[in-house]
Amino acid sequence: RREQARLKASVVEEDTEEWQRDAHFTGLQRVGGVDLSYVKGDDSRACASLVVLSFPALEVLYQDCRMVAVSAPYVAGFLAFREVPFLVEAVQRLQREEPQLQPQVLLVDGNGLLHPRGFGTACHLGVLTDLPCVGVAKNLLQVDGLVRDELHREQVRSLQRSGEAFPLTGASGKVLGMALRSYNNSSKPLYVSVGHRVSLGTAVRLVRACCRFRVPEPIRQADIRSREYLRK
Repeated sequence: RREQARLKASVVEEDTEEWQRDAHFTGLQRVGGVDLSYVKGDDSRACASLVVLSFPALEVLYQDCRMVAVSAPYVAGFLAFREVPFLVEAVQRLQREEPQLQPQVLLVDGNGLLHPRGFGTACHLGVLTDLPCVGVAKNLLQVDGLVRDELHREQVRSLQRSGEAFPLTGASGKVLGMALRSYNNSSKPLYVSVGHRVSLGTAVRLVRACCRFRVPEPIRQADIRSREYLRK
């Protein structure tokens, strides 16, 4: 908890880059995605995957998949301590070996500020790499009074078209993220939250711009490639 609180002090919740302020993201050329896929039945062995896609074409420019030995136990609310070190290593390898392909922003399969202590995986990775980061979760983390009750389900049903979203306001009155309908053919929303060096509005626009299907392409490709690597 102390370590999370120490790192959380460095989180920047607003846009820091020129391209973020542009309606069409002019100047954004590379978007990264990260994922960890575990060996079936063995939560100590996983494949850590980092991909970098071109923007706006969303074509894969770079991929790095490595088997890693996960030793930290799984503790709810502290997942980052288990997974982030391997993702930081992947980013550092890229910076050393292909610096021209460094992503200008990372999409993370997980939460940012939408977290019991306001410091999820996307914040943790953002602070340690100092890259803009966005948390993109497939399920609602029930924190600060947020619950998947009938009211929430009704709000989700009100999202009729891709790009429509509503704020996730906690009992504290703080907006912790946004529920986004990312794809016309999927009624299941994504839960987008700020990781580091990006505003919530920009994070939602960016996730939407990266979706060909429900899950944004950088995360989808990282997941596909890590699973394929495990299968082989």
